[in-house]
Amino acid sequence: MILKFPPALRIEWSDLTGVPVVAIASLVVTGLVLSVRPMRGLQSLELVAFDRMVQLRPQATPDHRFLVVAITETDLKKQQRWPISDQVLAQALANLQKAKPRVIGLDLYRNFPQEPGWKLLTQQFKAPNLIAITNIGDTESGGTPPPMVVPSDRVGFNDVVTDADGVIRRNFMFGNTETTELYSFSLRVAQHYLASQKQWPQAGWKDYGEVRWGQAIFTPLQTNAGGYQNVDADAYQILLNYRAARDVSPQVTLTQILDQQVDPALIKDKIVLIGTTAPSLKDEFFTPYSSAAWVNNPNMPGVLIHAQMVSQILDAVSGDRPLFWFWPEWAEILWIASWSVIGGAVAWIMRQPFTLALSGILLLGVLAGSTFGIFLHQGWVPVMTPAIAAVMTVGLVVSYRAQQAQRQQKTVMTLLGQNTSPEIAAALWSSRDRLLKSGKLPGQRLTATVLFTDIKDFSTVSEQMSPEALLNWLNEYLSVMTQEVQTHHGIINKFTGDGLMAVFGVPVPRTSAVEIAEDAKQAVACALAFGDRLRELNPGWQARGLPVVQMRAGIFTGPVVVGSLGGKNRLEYGVIGDSVNIASRLESCEKDRHVDFCRVLIAQETLEHLNQQFAVEAWGPLALKGKQQMVDVYRVIGWQTPDAEAIAPALNSPTLATIEMPQEPFVAKVDIETKTVDSH
Repeated sequence: MILKFPPALRIEWSDLTGVPVVAIASLVVTGLVLSVRPMRGLQSLELVAFDRMVQLRPQATPDHRFLVVAITETDLKKQQRWPISDQVLAQALANLQKAKPRVIGLDLYRNFPQEPGWKLLTQQFKAPNLIAITNIGDTESGGTPPPMVVPSDRVGFNDVVTDADGVIRRNFMFGNTETTELYSFSLRVAQHYLASQKQWPQAGWKDYGEVRWGQAIFTPLQTNAGGYQNVDADAYQILLNYRAARDVSPQVTLTQILDQQVDPALIKDKIVLIGTTAPSLKDEFFTPYSSAAWVNNPNMPGVLIHAQMVSQILDAVSGDRPLFWFWPEWAEILWIASWSVIGGAVAWIMRQPFTLALSGILLLGVLAGSTFGIFLHQGWVPVMTPAIAAVMTVGLVVSYRAQQAQRQQKTVMTLLGQNTSPEIAAALWSSRDRLLKSGKLPGQRLTATVLFTDIKDFSTVSEQMSPEALLNWLNEYLSVMTQEVQTHHGIINKFTGDGLMAVFGVPVPRTSAVEIAEDAKQAVACALAFGDRLRELNPGWQARGLPVVQMRAGIFTGPVVVGSLGGKNRLEYGVIGDSVNIASRLESCEKDRHVDFCRVLIAQETLEHLNQQFAVEAWGPLALKGKQQMVDVYRVIGWQTPDAEAIAPALNSPTLATIEMPQEPFVAKVDIETKTVDSH
């Protein structure tokens, strides 16, 4: 059998080793992922992962620098109106001011009077510690203006920025136009609170640059920060670092303030935020906690979100909770590419499906754990993007290995001429890593049984037939013999014109005497089957005017060396060694002593492995052509049995023969006509 391999200068995908395969696969996958990333194809997954990490991390304790005055459904029922009157609101502010809060943030619109009580309310608006709200709105609406009596330095917008999924993850802190500076409600509250501690932010808001404030350096969010891709990061935004899912700070109701049922210690020197929490007023938003199963109400009132924002600013300035930080774009690309390479390496090293699956799960677990550990230190780095890159690289490398395995299987089967039994093919393929080396089967020493066959007087037969008829007849004959070799778990190594060379025990080495004995048994059984098939074929050939023939078989068991023979462009699976020569000489030995359709000769080395399963006739030590030492030769008569009907067909005339049986030798005189046996 001949193999043609590509020229040495031609590089095939399947010729690559692990390192370039992993490198190429990682490069392709990383390029693909990075090309999809700017189109926000993976941003939604990153935001889901961000929310999950927010939910999993430990929640901070309530911020006792705050007090939230909530207008609840119960308060609305008691007041029996919305908006509440200016008189009620003024009374609530007056009661709060008695306890001397440091800052009061009013998260309620008061752009026009809600009589009665407007004059009383305007007096409260003049307090230097009160922060009112406005709403920027869109261009068409023009927003909601603040109370006219409140100066601009005590007014902040309460607009919030939501992501595409409606979740608030960013703190919109500052914006400006050509004529106006716009401070957020949370930023104004934080500035007035920290001003009493003589902590003022340095310049930088207007230029959207770094702003140093206490122990914090505020940096505006970039369009590609963390898991964001091409996000609208106009004006001055930071990533909102939520304090808790619900208990941001101590909370009381409007009625409790009006009835003066609140301990003044909860108010003195604190930040008091007044806003609505009643669901009917629909001032609620989705947060990263909204998707958590353990959260009863997925929506968070706006006043609590502003409390989260103010708390984040205060913690950052004091150094208690740092602001979120992000890697530059080049570092994120390196991060993604690294996990892609790791995924490819795991796929290349782990060959077993279960091990690969387990390693893949462990790999994703390490990635998730690493990013969560970074998140606990206020860093947000991509997690889903590198996970997808790693999985895709695993899939690409596994696909390559599958393609490589298919090509290797084709190579192996071609090397063996596709003449193996299914059992041999399966055993060979399971051992492919050991057998294949650069497209070749490396030389290997093992013990095998070699079988040679030849047709008796083939030269005379061939002279009587045309070449075309001879070829067709030979193909019919060899096809039948090949089938028997496969049935008996051997391989056809080569065809020798009118004969063949079959080997039993290759290419997978036999490691035990039992296995070697089984190969010898199968070889002898195969040769006997040749004779049976000839008995079936000859009558048909005779009827068609084709030759009626006999054949010879030589079998020897011994050491051989197997492997690929030839050059890079032409290879043959070779079986070499003295055992091959002896088997060939046994086939041609004593050609005239032919008494059956298939004469089968074996040597002592094969007989020792047969465990007396076959009846044999000893021919004694014979000198084989090209051999200096004598070889003990035996003719195989058939399967071991004392039954005359089994023995008689092995002889075509009455004769005396010493036949080795399981218990002890005996001499049998066989009468072919009467089919009787006289033994002693």
